[in-house]
Amino acid sequence: MADEFFYTTPLHPLAQPLVEQLTWEYATRYGSYFGEAPGAEMSRYPAELFAPPDGNFVLLLRDGRPIAGGAFKRYDARTAEMKRIWTHSDFRRQGLARLIVAELEAQAVRQGYGKFYLTTGFRQPEAKGLYLETGYTPLFDISVDPEIYGKLAFKKELAAIPASATRPPDTHVSRSAA
Repeated sequence: MADEFFYTTPLHPLAQPLVEQLTWEYATRYGSYFGEAPGAEMSRYPAELFAPPDGNFVLLLRDGRPIAGGAFKRYDARTAEMKRIWTHSDFRRQGLARLIVAELEAQAVRQGYGKFYLTTGFRQPEAKGLYLETGYTPLFDISVDPEIYGKLAFKKELAAIPASATRPPDTHVSRSAA
């Protein structure tokens, strides 16, 4: 059971489970709560935004099968915005989202970013917990009902990585997740 990070695009066939499951997840949790069609979030941004040099998209593969993934895109010159954090429904509660977040943080630093910004929905308490547990600062009052905010914003200063760490090439690159 070998896990590896695979850098690609949201349009790659291996990304289909991520796109389909996240669309379903958003549609079932939020419906048209935000005044949009269910699942509209997944078509909000073109795939090119999640490609180098300003973004990136990674899947965690286990024996060639996508089990987790995520992406980031440019927010501003110094900040990347994390998006699309996903774990396959058959592989949840194994710390895979933490691996994806850590990999995306390292890749964002390799691409020259110093901060991460992200939002998650109020009906995703597991995501809120993940970001709080991995050092993200909430940009909202965590003591009140999160529904009053709708979207919950977080930020994090990213630690520098050693200069000897190399950036994976732009697309279709595999790196061990061990």
